[in-house]
Amino acid sequence: MRGLIVDYCGVLDGTEEDQRRWRNLLAAAKKNGVATAVLSNDPGGPGAEPIRELEYRGIVDAVVLSGEVGVEKPDEGAFQAAADAIELRRQDCVMVDDSILNVHAAVRAGLVGVYYQQFDRAVVEITGLFDIEGEF
Repeated sequence: MRGLIVDYCGVLDGTEEDQRRWRNLLAAAKKNGVATAVLSNDPGGPGAEPIRELEYRGIVDAVVLSGEVGVEKPDEGAFQAAADAIELRRQDCVMVDDSILNVHAAVRAGLVGVYYQQFDRAVVEITGLFDIEGEF
């Protein structure tokens, strides 16, 4: 696995503590050579600046908003757009989402899916998939 794609709403927009922990995990992933992206069904526009800020600040390599690319999860095209944004094949990517429907669709599209319910559970899967060490 070479790419980590994460949903925004329901995953990255949690408590301040969870956001801090996600930033640390994403930084460790990037340091380990993993390309990172946010894939959100957000419509885009000015209201999406908090999501775009993650790319502007270098927390992730790319932000893909469904309203701007014209296709939403669970459509395969949304996963393709995110993989394209980090220049990887879908088969080289992991998708983390709090919607089981989106996780199943990601798996059908060739990605590895991680169903997000809470950070402590997801971090075990993510660190194992990418061989990342550390406390998050």
